[in-house]
Amino acid sequence: MAEKRVFAGGEFLVTDVAPEDVFTPEDFTEEHKMIYETAKDFVAKEVQPHIEALEEKNHDLVLKLLKQSGELGLLGTDIPESYGGLGLDKVSTTVVGEVMGTAGSFSVVYGAHTGIGTLPIVYFGNEAQKEKYLPLLSSGEWCAAYCLTEPGAGSDALNARTKAVLSEDGKFYVMNGEKMFITNAGWASSFVVYAKVDGEKFTGFIVEKDFPGVSTGKEEKKMGVHGSSTRPVILEDAQVPVENVLYEVGKGHKIAFNILNLGRWKLGAMTVGGCKGCVTQAVKYANGRVQFKVPISSFGMIKSKLAEMAVRTFMSESMMYRMAGMFDDKLGTLDAEAKKSGAENAKAIEEYAAECSITKVYGSECLDYCVDEYVQILGGYGFCAEYPAERYYRDSRINKIWEGTNEINRMLVPGTMMRRAMQGRLALLPAAQAIAGFLMGYSPLSVELPDTPLAQQEHMVGMAKKIALMVAGVAAQKFGANLAKEQEILAKIADIVIEIFAMESGLLRALKIIGKEGEDKARYQIEAVKVYVDDMIPKIEGWAKQVIAYTEGGDMLRTQLAGIKKLARYQPIDAVSLKRSIADRIIEMEAYPF
Repeated sequence: MAEKRVFAGGEFLVTDVAPEDVFTPEDFTEEHKMIYETAKDFVAKEVQPHIEALEEKNHDLVLKLLKQSGELGLLGTDIPESYGGLGLDKVSTTVVGEVMGTAGSFSVVYGAHTGIGTLPIVYFGNEAQKEKYLPLLSSGEWCAAYCLTEPGAGSDALNARTKAVLSEDGKFYVMNGEKMFITNAGWASSFVVYAKVDGEKFTGFIVEKDFPGVSTGKEEKKMGVHGSSTRPVILEDAQVPVENVLYEVGKGHKIAFNILNLGRWKLGAMTVGGCKGCVTQAVKYANGRVQFKVPISSFGMIKSKLAEMAVRTFMSESMMYRMAGMFDDKLGTLDAEAKKSGAENAKAIEEYAAECSITKVYGSECLDYCVDEYVQILGGYGFCAEYPAERYYRDSRINKIWEGTNEINRMLVPGTMMRRAMQGRLALLPAAQAIAGFLMGYSPLSVELPDTPLAQQEHMVGMAKKIALMVAGVAAQKFGANLAKEQEILAKIADIVIEIFAMESGLLRALKIIGKEGEDKARYQIEAVKVYVDDMIPKIEGWAKQVIAYTEGGDMLRTQLAGIKKLARYQPIDAVSLKRSIADRIIEMEAYPF
């Protein structure tokens, strides 16, 4: 058997990826399927019937559900067996996260607890800390929270003012400061808190709610996710034992940024469940809503909405499980000793920082699109709280803000890749420099594609990568170190890269299904990829031209625009008929069709 290929972060942009190189939901093991059914059964029987009570912040119910999910092992997929968890792969974590994305506000409790609240200890805790805290968190006996944001330090996390000073007897750090917008704050028994030791060294700490000087403020009145607890955490001469320093003094940024990377991807995975829920509930309503003597699901514009929701969800789902496989592959390269090392874990997690931002942005915006169309399909009923669409709409909005705003994440995508290029870790520069030579000999009219179902889409994904490299190279050459200040340009480059990852993920998944089961079994996945690429190539071309129009002028502008036009040239398809086909499948199944 060939050795599994482990990709470097950002490498997808400069290399060809084969279907066998990626993990897809079609690769689920029996164990993955069993975990999925366990989580699905739990949410259906224990959470969904109590959504209204959860919306009222029912403290006892939330903690009861947390403990029940712990008893089922749903909190311990990332926690090693030796500390009370299941020690499963990241695919299993993704499976549970996807299902929990349908659990209303409880998904927020779950996500903060299992992700940013627990993973800092899993990856950066010492042996004593893991033995003390992880069994409590895995069982759901304790609820966890993560305290990074402050009134003056949101996206600029390292500007924290919370201060920790070692006590005279050397036994405690005395901590003062206030953290805000802390999810699970009203219910948490443990907090991962960041403070500057002596006002300088950014450091992580494990803080228990019963430590002297620790308290929480009033609940925030929020637009959505009403069933989650969001409060400030107040530290007034809080006494934190020295043994509760997490990792090393002055290395808190290693924890914070790497855990946020994982948190972004986990958030993206949870949005997939919400998107599928929107498709299913929207089509059930559309099939039952009769206007002009026929169900509104028979109307072309409703079909188009249903198909578009499902197609975007397919791309998002494909991205999230591809990422899970990438994490499993990378972490699998660590030996037993390295897995105990915070530095080695940080290095492995950081490898896919750009991809984590990509999945967070795409997943949150895909869900936003789906909930908006869900409301629209319900019409006036979608605007009323009697129907779940109204809550979905409000709950979805926060996803583009937490775990780093989508604006910040868009800056991180090209910024991370270009920094790696400068370090020699990613071959962006030679790939970008090769584009000019490629264009000299390239004629889109002379391209001969094989007679395979997605040949044109494979070709266009490859051309889109060249467009991304071209515009990134032009922008880097024009602005150099000052490119970081050109946020509008970076955002357009990020959008191109994000859509390339989305297109390629869906494409590779469809090709994998074709290879395993044949073209007939992959019919709707093929249609989805065709529809999506048809929609994205003109957008990518437009973003690229906007970048070039800003960076170049005169003859060089005309030359560069002609190059983009050449790379983006392709034969449009009949997307209307394909969307109708996908929609008919959704209408027949009354569910997400892939």
